Amino acid sequence: MDHFAGLDVSVKDTSVCVVDETGRIIREVKVASEPEALLAVLKNPAYHFKRIGLEAGPLSQWLFSSLAEAGLPVICVETRHMRAVLKAQINKTDRNDARGMAQMMRVGLYRPVHVKTLRSQKLRMLLTHRQLLLSKAIALENDLRGTLRNFGLKVGMVGKVKFEARIRELVESLPDLAVLVEPILIVRRVLREQIVILHRRLLAIVRDDEVCQRLMTTPGVGPVVSLTYRATVDIPARFRKSKSVGAVFGLTCAKYQSGEVDWDGRISRCGDGMMRTMLYEAAQAMMRSKKWSWLKAWAMQIARRRGMKKAIVALARRLAVIMHRIWVDGTEFRWTREKAAVAA
Repeated sequence: MDHFAGLDVSVKDTSVCVVDETGRIIREVKVASEPEALLAVLKNPAYHFKRIGLEAGPLSQWLFSSLAEAGLPVICVETRHMRAVLKAQINKTDRNDARGMAQMMRVGLYRPVHVKTLRSQKLRMLLTHRQLLLSKAIALENDLRGTLRNFGLKVGMVGKVKFEARIRELVESLPDLAVLVEPILIVRRVLREQIVILHRRLLAIVRDDEVCQRLMTTPGVGPVVSLTYRATVDIPARFRKSKSVGAVFGLTCAKYQSGEVDWDGRISRCGDGMMRTMLYEAAQAMMRSKKWSWLKAWAMQIARRRGMKKAIVALARRLAVIMHRIWVDGTEFRWTREKAAVAA
C-alpha cells in the first residue's frame, strides 16, 4: 500500500502526518526541524512513500536536499497554492496543516517548486548580501543629506568617492555636529569597502563563467544582471518553452475571466522580485543607450503606441525570453534581424 506524508515546518518543530492511499491517518507526530529527526520517522520500513510534501520556506532547501539524498520522494510545494488550499480549514494549527498537506499529496493537488542547486544558492547569497550592503550605504547617505539640511548644510551633487570629504567640509566649523556625524561616516566607509570586496568577487565569478559571458552580449545586460539571471534560472531545461520565463518572473499580465467579464490586468509581479528588478533596469539601460538593435527598435515602436513605461516592461519580459534562448542554444545576441534569419 502506498503512503503519503505532509510536513508543516517551523523553525523549531515540524508536524508530520502520514496517510495511506485511502486517506486514513496512519501516524501523526511532531519532531525537531532537523534532517535526522525527520528521517527517523520517514525511513520506517513499514511505510512505502509515493509523495512527501514540504512547503517552500526558509528551511525547505536544506531539508529537501537531505530528504532527497536519503532516497525519499520529497516534493517542495508552492506556498501561495498550498495556502489557498489549506485556507478552507476552520481551525489553523500545525497539526491540521500537516494533515491538509498529506491529503494534497495523496490526491495530487499541488504545484511543485524548483529547489535550486547548492551553487545557485551560494550565488544568490552573494547577490543578496551585496544588495543589502548597498541599500544600507545609500540609506545612510540619504539620512546624512536630510539631517544636515535642517541646519542649512546642503551636500549637493557629489559622488560616492567624495561624499565623506564633502560632509567633513560642511561640519568643519560645527564641532558639535561633527561628533554626531562621525559614527555614521565610519559605518558608511566600512559598508562601501565591503561592497567593493563583494563586487570584485562577483566580477571574478562572471569572468570565469561562460554562460554569463554569453548573456552579457545582450544589450543592457551587465555582470550583475547576468549572474542574477544565472542564479535564478539555475537549470534552463526546467522550462519547456523560453516564453514561460517571463511568466515565472511575474512580467506577464494577470488575467480575470468570469462569464461575460474578461480582462487583462497589470503584470502579476509573482516570482523573484530581485530578478524582475534587474530585468527592468537592463531594459531601461537599453532604452537609454545610443546603440541600436532590432530589439530596441521593437521596444521603441511599443513606446510610441503605449508609452515608455509599458515598453520597458515589455522589453524586460522579452529580455528574459531571449537570455534563456541564448543559454539553451549556446549562442550570442544577434544585433540585426538578418543575422538571426541566417542563423535560423
